[in-house]
Amino acid sequence: MPRRVVFHEFGGVEGLRVEEAAALAAGPGQVRVQIRYAGLNPSDLKILAGTFFIVPDLPSGFGNDFSGVVDQIGEDVTGLQVGDPVFGGRRLAAEADHLLASPAELHRVPVGLGLDVAAGLQIVATTALAGIRAVAPVEGETVLVSGAAGGVGVLAAQLARAAGARVIGTASESNHGFLRSLGIIPVAYGEGVWDRIRELAPAGVSAALSTRGIDEVRGLIALGVPAGRIDAVAAGAAAGELGVHTDGSAAAWPDDLDRMARALAEGRLVLPIDSVYSLDSVQAAYRRLAAGHLRGKILLRTADVRSAADLL
Repeated sequence: MPRRVVFHEFGGVEGLRVEEAAALAAGPGQVRVQIRYAGLNPSDLKILAGTFFIVPDLPSGFGNDFSGVVDQIGEDVTGLQVGDPVFGGRRLAAEADHLLASPAELHRVPVGLGLDVAAGLQIVATTALAGIRAVAPVEGETVLVSGAAGGVGVLAAQLARAAGARVIGTASESNHGFLRSLGIIPVAYGEGVWDRIRELAPAGVSAALSTRGIDEVRGLIALGVPAGRIDAVAAGAAAGELGVHTDGSAAAWPDDLDRMARALAEGRLVLPIDSVYSLDSVQAAYRRLAAGHLRGKILLRTADVRSAADLL
């Protein structure tokens, strides 16, 4: 029987369950995707807690980002074939064995990009590109990216570097070597972080992308970063009241996701995979997400590991 992740009440990760799901069949204008991986996002935890702007009816499916393979095609569908690798985002439907989508909702996985990395792209890739576009870094400026080893942060920091900026990234010390390998100057979180940033940027910080809450946004303004050169992707409406940008995935251009996927496939950007959990270990996966200090994306693997004994 097909499975899906479900929650029946708002609360913590202990409420997530893997349950049998109704079999899906592609109708006219639809394709069915056999999901291989689903990517976790912090907004998932907010939905689960009932504190996000999306408040689903219960019981509800879960997840958003996914990758997989087309395994059934409905009538009147053109441009896709069974076996095509695809990725995208379907809110409250991605953490399952199958989902239904229209062809317009799916993106082809470009040659050179693995299904694992593709599964984590939909939210972080569009958020990072829209956020960096909002603060418009230029050659020679110093840009600060918080959470620079996380999914949004690591892509945003690389994009700022590509614009010619000198990039400082906050991260746990375990990720400092990784950030240096990307040309990003790491700085540790915690008490004294603003003093450490001032030491690294004595001439000031020109622009910033914040992946944390409203207190960080206030700290950036106190540091002297102009409000109009700050993009806060996780601080909510309160950030907008301070005059900063709040551009995220909703502000992305229509082709941004495909452009980011191609850049990753060509090796122009890197998105590491922090860890991979089985679908049955969904609670453990979200506990890892909640613990923070990630390097890239956490994934759920929906397909069972298959034996190669038949090759012998």
